[in-house]
Amino acid sequence: MTRNQTQMARERLAGLDWLNFCVATLQTGFGPFIAVYLTGNKWTQGSIGLALGVGTVAMMASQVPAGALVDVWRHKRGAVMLSTVLVAISAAMLALWPATLPVMTAQALHGFASCMLTPAIAALTMALVGPALFAARIGRNARFAAIGNACGALLMGAVGTWVNSQAVFWLAAFIAVPALLALSTVHGGGHGASLNAPPPAPGSLQRLLKDRRLIAIAGCILLFHLCNAALLPLAGGTLTRQAGDSANLLIAACIIGPQFLVALLSPSVAVAAERWGRRPVMLLGFAALPLRAAIFAGTQDPAVMVAAQILDGISAAMLGVMLPLVAADLTRGSGRFNLCLGLLGLATGIGATLSTVLAGGIADLTDDRTAFLLLALVGVVAVFAVELVMPETRARNNWRPAAEVSAD
Repeated sequence: MTRNQTQMARERLAGLDWLNFCVATLQTGFGPFIAVYLTGNKWTQGSIGLALGVGTVAMMASQVPAGALVDVWRHKRGAVMLSTVLVAISAAMLALWPATLPVMTAQALHGFASCMLTPAIAALTMALVGPALFAARIGRNARFAAIGNACGALLMGAVGTWVNSQAVFWLAAFIAVPALLALSTVHGGGHGASLNAPPPAPGSLQRLLKDRRLIAIAGCILLFHLCNAALLPLAGGTLTRQAGDSANLLIAACIIGPQFLVALLSPSVAVAAERWGRRPVMLLGFAALPLRAAIFAGTQDPAVMVAAQILDGISAAMLGVMLPLVAADLTRGSGRFNLCLGLLGLATGIGATLSTVLAGGIADLTDDRTAFLLLALVGVVAVFAVELVMPETRARNNWRPAAEVSAD
């Protein structure tokens, strides 16, 4: 590789770094900030719940078709560009029209675009660096996404506090501009002559849907989120009762702290997954889950709960790296990578939805401690499922020390 080619490769990888950072920052504008914004516009809690539910349903319904669309879309940069623009449009719609129909439309649009954006970036990464360096690059992607999430939470929280809640969504829409500028630097000439992918192989869809490994892994992922999704909302309720006016600061710490741990651990998780296999790394990440739930069940001390939430960074780093790697393992050569990610995303959505509904109902009927204990039990079941059911998907003799082209 000539000096000029090396410099171009570094520029492409640096562009991918900034793309992951900006997209994660952009996505932070949704979620809790929507509830605050709509509350300020005189929406009732029931109406806010309905709006958030529309986004959740749209995301679950879009996981599989969005992944399939990215698979057949040969120009992966175009898929990333379109989905980024759609997320920005949904943010602008929220800022302009906080009325029922525009908000519901924006939530549905954001749900579909998000389901398309995540696999599109993963597919672009695969096209850019190739299978040999995919694990290392996914670890780096997760690092920059985690930093973007943390910076986005800080930035948008400050804007919402010192400007107004509407400005959060204008800022989110604006961040699409640097995201697209970063995307413009990620062009062909890396792993292949271009970033265009061949169409899916004939019969690959049937083989994927019948793959027992995928069914087992999807079941493990569903159990993980059945335990995980309700933990922070329940802990947030406990913190609100215990800390009063300081609750918002503590909840922010619960969100930001694990993101910095994800940024720190993700590259090492990728290396470990290539060296030791997928299953041992998944087992470690899953094991942190019931431990966190048990700590929440055993204390109402805000400081201890915030410290325990840091464990979420271990699980998040594992999951953020492992899902693309496992999907790549299961679909290598078939052209169905993004569909596989969509199916795993669907398992995530089902588990998360059931988690919040069931845990919330149990907490209402009994108390938070009982809900945390039951979630911890589900987490233990998830750990045993990984140990006993999940197959190892890494190809034998797959690991070799390989230095990724630096983007520094």
